[in-house]
Amino acid sequence: MISRKVLDSYAVIAFLENETGADKIAALIKHARDSENPLLLCVVNWGEVYYILHKTVGKDAARQALQSIDTLPIEIIPADRDLTLIAAELKARYKMSYADCFAAALAKSKKAEIVTGDKEFEQIESEIKIIWL
Repeated sequence: MISRKVLDSYAVIAFLENETGADKIAALIKHARDSENPLLLCVVNWGEVYYILHKTVGKDAARQALQSIDTLPIEIIPADRDLTLIAAELKARYKMSYADCFAAALAKSKKAEIVTGDKEFEQIESEIKIIWL
């Protein structure tokens, strides 16, 4: 069985900005392309990438980042009612940002691993496997 990988905004920004962990993400992207098994990114976290980059590097660079994401083997997953309910349940139980709860909910619903460097995810390690950057 192929293990799916969910990226959170931390992982995507680390890759786009060539920060710590970028090499690990690059390897996962290569594997996703070679295996035709795309990485997953919740649309909420996609939006989070945009607003974080908009605030830190400006609107134009943030738009370019979204265009870059579109060229990668990353599938943007919509936040439907089922996924939103899982995220809301996680938010009710843990001290995590709501956006991070969507990444966790996506991983949980797809029986996938989360790729992140965000320490906020430490509290859910008993429920979801994490690949740390």
